[in-house]
Amino acid sequence: MRVAARQKVQYVCQNCGAVSPRWQGRCDDCGEWNSLVEESGSGGIGAGPKRSPGKGRIITLEGLAGSTAEAPRTRTGIAEFDRVTGGGFVRGSALLVGGDPGIGKSTLLLQAAAALGRSGHPVVYVSGEEAVAQIRMRAERLGVADAPVKLAAETSVENILATLSEEAPPALLIADSIQTMWTDAVDSAPGSVTQVRASSQALIRYAKQSGTAVVFVGHVTKDGQIAGPRVVEHMVDGVLYFEGEGGHHFRILRAVKNRFGPTDEIGVFEMGGGGLREVSNPSELFLGERNARTPGAAVFAGMEGTRPVLVEIQALVAPTTLGTPRRAVIGWDQNRLAMILAVLEAHCRVRLGDCDVYLNVAGGLRISEPAADLAVAAALVSSRLNAPLPSDCAYFGEVSLSGAVRPVAHAPARLKEAGKLGFGAAVLPSAAKGDRADSDMRLKEVGQLVELVAEVAARRGEPSVPAPSGD
Repeated sequence: MRVAARQKVQYVCQNCGAVSPRWQGRCDDCGEWNSLVEESGSGGIGAGPKRSPGKGRIITLEGLAGSTAEAPRTRTGIAEFDRVTGGGFVRGSALLVGGDPGIGKSTLLLQAAAALGRSGHPVVYVSGEEAVAQIRMRAERLGVADAPVKLAAETSVENILATLSEEAPPALLIADSIQTMWTDAVDSAPGSVTQVRASSQALIRYAKQSGTAVVFVGHVTKDGQIAGPRVVEHMVDGVLYFEGEGGHHFRILRAVKNRFGPTDEIGVFEMGGGGLREVSNPSELFLGERNARTPGAAVFAGMEGTRPVLVEIQALVAPTTLGTPRRAVIGWDQNRLAMILAVLEAHCRVRLGDCDVYLNVAGGLRISEPAADLAVAAALVSSRLNAPLPSDCAYFGEVSLSGAVRPVAHAPARLKEAGKLGFGAAVLPSAAKGDRADSDMRLKEVGQLVELVAEVAARRGEPSVPAPSGD
């Protein structure tokens, strides 16, 4: 009497994808609690081969030198979307788009699909979260119901691939979302690490074989990271984040990985009743509600990829009765704020240890470049001394731990954008030689942060002037 072999069981972490032979409360790899889920070992992560491997075939090895060609792209016609992707969708590529629930991921992709369909490219939109009627209602609200986009409400990867094989491969396939897809190749629930990985592999394999560009929509966790195994981000060719604050009407599309283009570009959209509208000049949007008569506001001339962006940095320094002063930051690095506060205390003799400090990047934009140091320092000193800064002045420069102001890249582009918006003055590092020859603005060079503090202190009690109007 033959006894059936016991099926191998393993436990897979739903946070990082690590495999454990037994259940335990905490994952040893990522430290997440209660994330191990029992899954069959017959397929998926950690599974052994189902058959004995055969002899491999010989592959051709090539050298580095040789002719190269630009990857063929398909432009959507939405300039901000094409800017972030590097010029449009690359044939046979896979993109992962993540964002908070309700931020507008499906709206953005439906508008991109409609624009691509109207230009004569076949597009297929597969939703695992909404019915076809719901997608049609959104299309009517967006005014794109007449676009030749084919819809389907399906979660089975085998059914999707079988349907696509009946016709010519489309130019674009949208899977909304990858967490709802499942495949028969593995025994696991939809949304698990094994299913997300296997479903992604099957759709990416189809993209490479057919030349169809595939876009996955991904959910995000509470800390803003795309949910599911990290291996999916390594499998795709590009990862885009669709960001925005609930209280603001604009959205930012940002690339964090792109094998066919830059990773420092952003696309700015404005959310309205008719969907997402492109914002060709984000500086006017971020500076639209300035109050130049209030201390603690400095305009930072920043760079987002190749695009210069002017944004207002707001600071509030107030005395505190607490034993530990509060430090609150929105849109900037809190550790970098602590560094600027320490430099102001140590080298500029600005007392901030007995004050609460609040810092905000107006409009909800997130800034990561060190060039914002000078603007942050100017806003902090302005608020601490109750001295409004010049309303027509922009700031940029990196501050070192010694209090020196270091030069930053793309100074001419920053000055040109500020001049275009009506700013007549700028404060910049004195070491930036040759970056200001073509500018007609009044330029104030500072080599040490204490020079800026002295200039702001001299303005205490001066009347403020109206803010410049944008062109």
